Amino acid sequence: MLTLSAILALTVISAANAATDCTATISSLSDVSGAKDCTTVNINGFTVPAGEGFTLSLATGTTVNLNGNILFGNKSWAGPLFTISRKLNGNGFIFDGGGPFYWDGLGSNGGITKPHPMMKIKISGTFENVGVVNSPAQTFSVSNPGPLVISGMNIDNSQGNSPNSQSNGMPAAHNTDGFDCSTTDLTIQKSTIQNQDDCLAINKGSNIVFTGNTCSGGHGISVGSVSSDVTVSGIVISDNTIIDNDQALRIKMDATATGSTCTGLRQFGVLIDQSYPDTLGTPGTGVILSDVNFIGSTTSLTVNSGADQVAVNCGENACTGTWDWSSLKASGGDAGEVVNFSGITGFSV
Repeated sequence: MLTLSAILALTVISAANAATDCTATISSLSDVSGAKDCTTVNINGFTVPAGEGFTLSLATGTTVNLNGNILFGNKSWAGPLFTISRKLNGNGFIFDGGGPFYWDGLGSNGGITKPHPMMKIKISGTFENVGVVNSPAQTFSVSNPGPLVISGMNIDNSQGNSPNSQSNGMPAAHNTDGFDCSTTDLTIQKSTIQNQDDCLAINKGSNIVFTGNTCSGGHGISVGSVSSDVTVSGIVISDNTIIDNDQALRIKMDATATGSTCTGLRQFGVLIDQSYPDTLGTPGTGVILSDVNFIGSTTSLTVNSGADQVAVNCGENACTGTWDWSSLKASGGDAGEVVNFSGITGFSV
């Protein structure tokens, strides 16, 4: 188990019209059109027909309450299953993506076409207390237009850990990222993610906070892959617990990327790699990486036998500055290796 406690510096809902003071109830897709102008929309539990997305166009200022579980019929199609751009309180109810119908060990890399992302979040304000089970592939895509706090999510794809008849002995679920984010001014907090890929993946953006979450079974927290002409800055990762993941934090940069900057990342590191999509291959030099620091409370990292505590794979002159790792404590496994960089202080590899 890895405990991280430091600082690393449903249906489309969109419309500009003002809401009318009324309450609407949705119990099937046929109720959607009658709900578009009300200030409050309550969603009862129902099954969305196979091959259809749950799509709402609601007025500005509308609040959506989930009052039952939403299931989706099974059909091979691209999705997404649910998109939202208004405030939502899930009240602990779930969206069930029907993953076992789609899972073949390949995720979005091949095999049957899978709805992905399952959930598309285009909301400012709050999105809270929602459960998601059995996503076909990637779970949440977040592209908020203004400040957003996502809180109390429970993503459970643990059923996909076991092989099935299609997955050739590998876990049936694959590419089941918890949150894929390319955005600004986002906080994700107090959530639980059980999956088979990145718990959090940040491809670009700034002012993103990931705090007080628990990630189990996947690939840990990922910044990247950072590609050409992209800036990632002001990322805060704090007080998270990572259990049985491939790594805790991975910073990955495309080997062929150019014109990009990755700054202000101040927390734990396991794999920092400029050779993506390879792992610890020949690193590129197009992304300049600086200010990767472990500061504040101690970050404790324990790795299994045969694993590396730290692996840093930089292109020549592509990792710069002095990185303060004095609050990182690592044990178990092998120390690892740092390639093409000598600026780490307070920690020996």
